[in-house]
Amino acid sequence: MTRIQANLFLLLSGAIWGAGFVAQSTAMDPIGPMWFIGLRFAIATAVAAPLALWEHRKAEQPMPKSSIRNFLWIGLALFAGAMTQQLGLMTTSVTNSGFLTGLYVVFVPVLTVIFLRRKPHWIIWPAAGLALFGIFLLSGGKLAGLNNGDFLTILCAVFWALQVMLVGIFVGSTGRPMLLSMVQFAVCAVLGCVAGAIFEPLDLTAVTNALSEILYAGFFSSGIGFICQVVGQRYTTAPQAAIFLSSEALFAALLGVLLLGETITTVGYIGCADHLCRHADRGDRARID
Repeated sequence: MTRIQANLFLLLSGAIWGAGFVAQSTAMDPIGPMWFIGLRFAIATAVAAPLALWEHRKAEQPMPKSSIRNFLWIGLALFAGAMTQQLGLMTTSVTNSGFLTGLYVVFVPVLTVIFLRRKPHWIIWPAAGLALFGIFLLSGGKLAGLNNGDFLTILCAVFWALQVMLVGIFVGSTGRPMLLSMVQFAVCAVLGCVAGAIFEPLDLTAVTNALSEILYAGFFSSGIGFICQVVGQRYTTAPQAAIFLSSEALFAALLGVLLLGETITTVGYIGCADHLCRHADRGDRARID
């Protein structure tokens, strides 16, 4: 797979995740956040399982013994990000959540420098900053009135950045993107269902009322979206991946307007245009890199 094809996979992930913000927001009318996480990732595990089995049968080399342990760490980071994002959506808007989650576009290169002692290509810093500025404009160009949901979403961005960084480290060394996906999904499914069973009452009616959102988030946002992320990250760097994945903020805002009746200001539409230009420019630079 070429670098450009990998980046297109990551852009597809961003689009799927952006639409997932709407499903995540509306799902919490009938069902609690932990059960939603547990059920969506149980579906995602089922999506990834046959692909992981096919991958295992096609593998030419045995997998390192430490790989499953590393995949479990990725799963914990993913669960922490999903949990804080889902709890944040209870008290913040889809547009705000998309912007604040997009902070990982800056957190990823920062964490890469701090923990891996790797300096990203110089273009990553202005590209990440401009992408974040576009997301900021998209949210209305202001940060006043942050509530608890917004702060939880900022914390979510840290966990998201950690997950992106860890995927970048381990997917290339193992060559098992489908197994990695299945393991991280299974961790989220188990932890989400356990937390839901402890803290949230559940009945069949609640599951039925949220079924369409659970199915979308499980099959598309979790299953297809994260698998595209893991596959794409085999052929690009984590900081560059974060820039393309941050397109979820753009899709979240636009779909929030179309489906939930949220509004985007004139400044926000300027942010949309800026964000699209950043991704187009980054795609051109990928040809050079």
